Amino acid sequence: MALQPSPLRIAMVAGEPSGDLLAASLLGGLTRKLSTSTQYYGIGGPRMMAQGFEAHWPMEKLTVRGYVEALKHIPEILRIRSELKRQLLAEPPHAFIGVDAPDFNFGLEQPLREAGIPTIHFVCPSIWAWRGGRIKKIVKSVDHMLCVFPFETALLEKSGVPATYVGHPLADEIPLEPDMGAARAALGLPASGPIIAVLPGSRRSEIGLIGPTFFAAMALMQQREPGVRFVMPAATPALRALLQPLVDAHPGLALTITDGDAQRAMTASDAVLVKSGTVTLEAALLKKPMVISYKVPWLTGQIMRRQGYLPYVGLPNILAERFVVPEILQHFATPEALADATLKQLHDEANRRTLTDVFTQMHHALRQNTAERAAEAVARVIEAGKGRS
Repeated sequence: MALQPSPLRIAMVAGEPSGDLLAASLLGGLTRKLSTSTQYYGIGGPRMMAQGFEAHWPMEKLTVRGYVEALKHIPEILRIRSELKRQLLAEPPHAFIGVDAPDFNFGLEQPLREAGIPTIHFVCPSIWAWRGGRIKKIVKSVDHMLCVFPFETALLEKSGVPATYVGHPLADEIPLEPDMGAARAALGLPASGPIIAVLPGSRRSEIGLIGPTFFAAMALMQQREPGVRFVMPAATPALRALLQPLVDAHPGLALTITDGDAQRAMTASDAVLVKSGTVTLEAALLKKPMVISYKVPWLTGQIMRRQGYLPYVGLPNILAERFVVPEILQHFATPEALADATLKQLHDEANRRTLTDVFTQMHHALRQNTAERAAEAVARVIEAGKGRS
């Protein structure tokens, strides 16, 4: 489908590093699909800006974790949303694309849609896992949903929400057979010997809650197996500084901290200890045995537990529809439990072969040329929106 070369304006909001990744992939597809004069603006992160996106507010303003933790940030977040809504209603874009961040974006998409601005949401909220009541909000707010998992479209269409399965950009980006040797060489890690990637998160609250436990688990693993090494990516200099007291408290730990490069760190590893989130999908696409963990404040955990529908929280388990990797959460996530489970994942070769098969099938299912599929769907929505403007 070819759109007219008239200048287009597309507003976007991404509020998380994972949303920045998704939006950057979409922007790549859109720049190939739409006119080169198209303007992209709103709220975004560094990957989006590298694609020519104009960020009126930095993404970090919206990057808040959990119910309780969000309370102190609500006034500023609401001010930003109100101002952005005012701007977009005063100068309507040809389309608005909300990338994840549903609590922020649905509240923006509904009034924009009511004003006749086509609204697209990229990444269906986990209505199949928890907070199923959100479907009512989706119906009011979203003209078209771009889904990263194959089972989501039927669920949405049952409620009357047009949807397109576009796959996940990580599945396009990550090779089907990652090169462990090249990753180890690039990071200056030994070519042989067991290496465990440890990813405690990228936010101050995550490091504060689970960081000490992860470091204690590493110390236990090294005590039991002196030959094991660890690699931990630090996404930013600020995160590295946050980790430094934990590093100092464990001076004998055979730990390499990298500047970002989480994907390469996991590629170089034999097993992964990782906090819950999109990074668990990345580990699965890299075909890595893993242990998934998280800790959140007690009240946040109680709210999440009461609203949950599935027995698992990790994306590899959700996509496999069974526990293929262990999840050790909240007060169960002791150093001993994490060390035991991670070393088992490291050494169980039969399990490793099974996981490779499961994760390879998952990889093929999610590898859909996401950027082009998503851009094509956006182009269709914009073209349809011209008829109602």
